Amino acid sequence: MLKLFNELPRKLQVFRPQKANKVTMYVCGPTIYDYGHLGHGRSAVAFDIIRRYFLYKRYEVTFVFNYTDIDDKLIKRAWENNMTVKTLADQFTLMYDEDYLKLNILPLEHRPKATEHIKEMIALIAVLEKKGYTYIIEGDGVYYDVQRFSRYGKLSGQNLEQLRAGARVDIVDKKKHPEDFVLWKYKKQLEPSWSSPWGEGRPGWHIECSAMVRALLGDTIDVHGGGQDLIFPHHEDEIAQSEAATNKPLARFWLHNGFVLVNKEKMAKSLGNFFTLREAFGKYDPLVIRHFLGSVHYRAPITFTPEALEGAKQSLERLQRLYDELPLWQLKSGKKTLSWGKYRRSFEKCMDEDINVSKALAVIFEVVGEVNKAKLESRLTQRDGAEAKTFLENIDSIFAVLVKTKGKIPVNVQEIVAEREKARGVKDWNMSDKLRQEIKKYGYAVKDTNDGQILEKL
Repeated sequence: MLKLFNELPRKLQVFRPQKANKVTMYVCGPTIYDYGHLGHGRSAVAFDIIRRYFLYKRYEVTFVFNYTDIDDKLIKRAWENNMTVKTLADQFTLMYDEDYLKLNILPLEHRPKATEHIKEMIALIAVLEKKGYTYIIEGDGVYYDVQRFSRYGKLSGQNLEQLRAGARVDIVDKKKHPEDFVLWKYKKQLEPSWSSPWGEGRPGWHIECSAMVRALLGDTIDVHGGGQDLIFPHHEDEIAQSEAATNKPLARFWLHNGFVLVNKEKMAKSLGNFFTLREAFGKYDPLVIRHFLGSVHYRAPITFTPEALEGAKQSLERLQRLYDELPLWQLKSGKKTLSWGKYRRSFEKCMDEDINVSKALAVIFEVVGEVNKAKLESRLTQRDGAEAKTFLENIDSIFAVLVKTKGKIPVNVQEIVAEREKARGVKDWNMSDKLRQEIKKYGYAVKDTNDGQILEKL
């Protein structure tokens, strides 16, 4: 039984979708004004694993992951680079798509951009206006009145009076309450704009996601996700405007991923301490980056260090080695010797406890150890080998770190490795050494370990 930590009641709850076997899921994606960094990768990988686990449990998942392509940061960066906002957004859209592809993120069924749903945003603001939730600041824009929404702060636990007490005077002077947020910004010179009942302008950030959720998934969805930094004000404001308009819950489960930390601070462009995904890919295989980002519980922070990445690399190599070399082993016939049902149940139990990937990976590496041990003791059967391959491929449908390794070792090298394995089995060390040199001619070094033969590209 799958349980997820729901941020709204702040506790674990049994997950049941609105409709049997169907899950609607929306995750707030990046503002595409610069290269994606490891923090963006963390969120994408975390929710990709959650989505994949829904699929593993045979749910039909409708998944939406948006790109924000109109925003103050985009406008500023476009000005600095002497280009239009659309040109800048299109440029980084391609880059994010490429980065996520390298991270083995499942293809996105819906990847909406904010500018594709301006009509829906205007319609939603009109509903809020009709219900009395909006007011206008002359020369500025249309604002949402948070005091009109009695449940404001329910997601983040914020108190309106405390927020007012801590606000700057200049903000209070302009707004009815310092947490009031803009729904529609009036046009400024040289900025992109659209026609609306309130005049030329562009949408505020929060209304964008509310409109896209409603347009693509409906009034109430099963899962809404994003980084922990979005809880307040972004997701709080989404709830306020969406639920004021529809009188229905916006989402049944609110899930948030932890930060990537550098020197105990959140990795962020604004702090100048970020490493782009492309920089990381230049030093490590993207699957190592995925394994690093996906091997810690999605709600927990990840500390970025070179040592942590090296550890992820070694961990992944051990897993990949078993998968790649298992078909080369000479296995005996007979019944299964390992408890595959027990391993599967243990793995699923860990994942059912709020997608606890750390514990699930411990089960996976227990399997790796047991398979290697059984093989060295000559009790691993062909049926065990088939079960091991199936087990690894099933878990890889979730973790997605083995897919690109299939066929990595050339066929002729695989054949020599298999032949050398036979020689080692009968203790023909001379032949074993000759075959080692043969393997070297093809650009590979072979090492003999307790886990079996290890191939490394020279």
